[in-house]
Amino acid sequence: MNAADLGLPVDVPSTALFTDQYELTMLQAALRGGTADRRSVFEVFTRRLPEGRRYGVVAGTGRVLDAVENFRFDGAVIGFLREHGIVDEPTLAWLADYRFGGDIWGYPEGEVYFPGSPILRVEGSFAECVLLETVILSILNHDSAIAAAASRMSAAAGDRRLIEMGARRTHELSAVAAARAAFVGGFSSTSDLAAGFRYGIPTVGTSAHAFTLLHDTERDAFRAQVDSLGRGTTLLVDTYDVAEAVRTAVEIAGPELGAVRIDSGDLLLVAHRVRQQLDELGARDTKIVVTSDLDEYAIASLAAAPVDAYGVGTQLVTGSGHPTCSMVYKLVARAASADPGAPLRSVAKKSLGGKMSVGGRKWAARRLDAYGVAEAEVVGTGPVPAELADRQLLVELVKGGDVVAREPLEAARERHMAALAGLPMSAIQLSRGEAVIPTEYV
Repeated sequence: MNAADLGLPVDVPSTALFTDQYELTMLQAALRGGTADRRSVFEVFTRRLPEGRRYGVVAGTGRVLDAVENFRFDGAVIGFLREHGIVDEPTLAWLADYRFGGDIWGYPEGEVYFPGSPILRVEGSFAECVLLETVILSILNHDSAIAAAASRMSAAAGDRRLIEMGARRTHELSAVAAARAAFVGGFSSTSDLAAGFRYGIPTVGTSAHAFTLLHDTERDAFRAQVDSLGRGTTLLVDTYDVAEAVRTAVEIAGPELGAVRIDSGDLLLVAHRVRQQLDELGARDTKIVVTSDLDEYAIASLAAAPVDAYGVGTQLVTGSGHPTCSMVYKLVARAASADPGAPLRSVAKKSLGGKMSVGGRKWAARRLDAYGVAEAEVVGTGPVPAELADRQLLVELVKGGDVVAREPLEAARERHMAALAGLPMSAIQLSRGEAVIPTEYV
């Protein structure tokens, strides 16, 4: 069976093999050893933020919920495991009936996080929870990295629109997830039609240099585009001579020309010249869109330029230098036996090299200062202090195996804007620094 048979380019019917083999071999050993049914608590967290970042952004939660629901070992998957001798027959029989029946709590999508934040908490038997490690981390590490980059770019852009256009710079399925995460982080649209189809993200796009080069003259290309797409279209003006292209564009479309796009050169200088030329030609309402391998620093450097929108590709879909958040999925508590009433015991890895973890089933809350601005991320394992009771961050996502917290993607986007507004102003500085608020353990 190949990827085409599974329909992977369009849809993923089962997420069960989006995992590492050791999760299944651990399951086999736990089943044989009698520990598989012990009640367990796993948590997702990161020990540090990517270098220089002031905050992280939770993204991919909605995709995690879909992945958990679709984590099914159907006949074809069981056949693959049997054929390759991955696990024994008793384990295969257990997997054939697998359905996650536990509980999941987590930071809601769009929320910000910091080192040690219990971003996701997965509770159930060891067997049902351990299998979800890789697929959960795959989604959260990727999407949160993209959303964090998008958030920084959005802060740098201010009120100017951001267009996600990185599909050609990454894997075809990653491109869809990246567009979704970018929307959560503040982008307003995408060029990727699959993202628009799956998630309802507004899609945009008009033409590339190839369309201009197809025609005998630039004038012919512009005329064809305007005749087809209307005067409100965006014309790409840097194929040959920018000044001549702008002049031709306004002659053909008139002052109703929607926008011009600049994809090369000194964008700061060219944008000023194009704005002046458009105004002189009477096209004062024509917008200027700039592209060309932008990142948050390039966007910030164009703050003084008369730019109306930015198109971002490579740097966005690669996390602007940080393609992962280094999140981990660790067992933090487990029962001493399979007895449903057995109390939970805190467990934690103890090692050198900064890989220690804090045991215990945790809650998290954000403490505010007298002005209502966040001053600390408070993480604890005991009772929640009364003054933090209404500031808790984790929400119930899955209860008894059933998803209980699906929401429109727009809600995650709005939540992120609100969360970012509640942080100290230094959070959006692009200069390198530590986490904008400390994490305190109580």
